[in-house]
Amino acid sequence: MRRSVRIGCGAGFSSDRLDPAIDLAQRGALDYLVFECLGERTMAFGHRDRMLDGSKGYNPHLAQRMRGVLAACRKNGTVVVTNMGAANPLAAAQLTVGIARELGLAGMKVACIEGDDVTRQLNPATPLHDRAGTIRDVGLSMVGANAYLGADALMPALKAGADIIIAGRVADPSLFLAPLAYRFGWGLDDWQLLGRGTVVGHLLECGMQVTGGYFADPGFKDVPNLADCGFPIAEVGFDGSCTITKLPDTGGCVTTATVKEQLLYEVHDPASYLTPDVTADFSRVAVEQIEPDRIQVAGGDGHKRPDKLKVTIGFDGGFLAEAGVSYAGPNAQARARLAGEVVWQRLSRNNALQGDLRIDMIGINSLHGTAHMPATDSEDVRLRVAMRSRRRDDIDTMMWEVESLLCCGPAGGGGYRGSITPCVVTHSTLVGRDQVRPTMRMFTA
Repeated sequence: MRRSVRIGCGAGFSSDRLDPAIDLAQRGALDYLVFECLGERTMAFGHRDRMLDGSKGYNPHLAQRMRGVLAACRKNGTVVVTNMGAANPLAAAQLTVGIARELGLAGMKVACIEGDDVTRQLNPATPLHDRAGTIRDVGLSMVGANAYLGADALMPALKAGADIIIAGRVADPSLFLAPLAYRFGWGLDDWQLLGRGTVVGHLLECGMQVTGGYFADPGFKDVPNLADCGFPIAEVGFDGSCTITKLPDTGGCVTTATVKEQLLYEVHDPASYLTPDVTADFSRVAVEQIEPDRIQVAGGDGHKRPDKLKVTIGFDGGFLAEAGVSYAGPNAQARARLAGEVVWQRLSRNNALQGDLRIDMIGINSLHGTAHMPATDSEDVRLRVAMRSRRRDDIDTMMWEVESLLCCGPAGGGGYRGSITPCVVTHSTLVGRDQVRPTMRMFTA
């Protein structure tokens, strides 16, 4: 056991920046560096990638991140913990071993955590948790399903002395809680300490959101040097209290406001925040600034963990297509609106089309489709047409109709662009803990 642990966040989502993580690895004097890179849709896309190529399915930035931080982490004694394994933790671990060997880091131990994939435990009659009905009622092909593992799944790797721990679907705060519980010797049924450790994990899990990134709103919440914003660090004590900070010469800011915003981010009930480890209680957390960019966080509580684990189910949603045409000059808004009506009329005549269609005018109602039109006419409008469908023929028909506006009118349309991307849909269910059996494999570079 130790008096304090210094833990940093190297990523808060799949495509987060790399350079602040390298900076943390080199200068952060960290015990642990955590990369939290796995959202629900990211996992579903991982399954789609693995279906197309069995050697894929992990985070596409894994190799760059590992090449960027491993040497510094080895030098500084920093353990890397991540869920970048996504739908293929084994392939991710094997790739990482190869990178460690390339870098001359002989003896580096890479742990692979599996067991979160529960696809085979589900069936068409499995009830959904986030909507009425069953998996069958979704009407789409399931690509994979993963249970949210907790800190206990990472403990064997920590106890075995892993230098790098690569998992798939582990709950975001659990990635941070596991090292704390291990180093401090917390019992996995000590609900108060687990609740406080979950506060730490939740504050760090979204990266720059707590150091000013997603907080920034110029003129209302100004953040200095946002282009070089640093990733967060927590200095954690044995009792679960912590100080949230960042490297001193990086951009961004750590204030009571940034910490409070992140504390409540995506929390359905601050007094009963469900995780695989604990039902955390954030309702009496105290936040105090002790120095510039140093915020002390204390308190927090917890109660017995939920009896079941949440599972995210990914479905193949087919394709998502977007196409756009710009209109400029006098009466641009009316011409763009007419163009949208033309596309809608022509596609509506084709009863065979099967897909969800949406038409927006960017700059007027592209984000708030139900908002009232502005009283003044815009002289620069872009028509956006989007369709989601499982049938490629429908997608191609929509794209063709939008592009035909360039010559078929209304007047003044130009700058056509279109794209087609794979689409996934996610829903959730619950499974008993006895249906989920995490495993650990260790590899040595």
